[in-house]
Amino acid sequence: RLTGQQQEINSLMQRKSAVDEENARLKNEFGNLNRKFKDKSQELKDTEECAQKKEEQNRLVIKNLEEENKGLNICCADLLSDVEKLRKQEAQWKKEKSGNDTRIKNLETDLAETREQIKSLHSICSNLSSQLDVKQKELFQKDCDV
Repeated sequence: RLTGQQQEINSLMQRKSAVDEENARLKNEFGNLNRKFKDKSQELKDTEECAQKKEEQNRLVIKNLEEENKGLNICCADLLSDVEKLRKQEAQWKKEKSGNDTRIKNLETDLAETREQIKSLHSICSNLSSQLDVKQKELFQKDCDV
């Protein structure tokens, strides 16, 4: 009976030894997994921090771009206003130019007519001058005769 108990004790000791080995292996595996978990947790934390920093940077970039866009929109509105003013000014100048062109054309026509009148008056003057010469000669001749 003692031998049976001894065998049972040996068997239990072997089982205990096997369980202890399994337990040690599992503890080791648990330690490794725990380290991996901590590493991955730290990696996740670092990644989240990096993502937050990137998100904040992106927010700042977006804010700056929005501000720049506002400035550009104001600049565009000012330029469009200037363009509209210049178009109105151009239309006014075209109207004035058209009036000036008409006035110039009328003045050129008047000038041409005046030149024709001057030619005609020169011709008349020349004829009158010739007639005056003839009359003066006749008058001189009559004076001589008298």
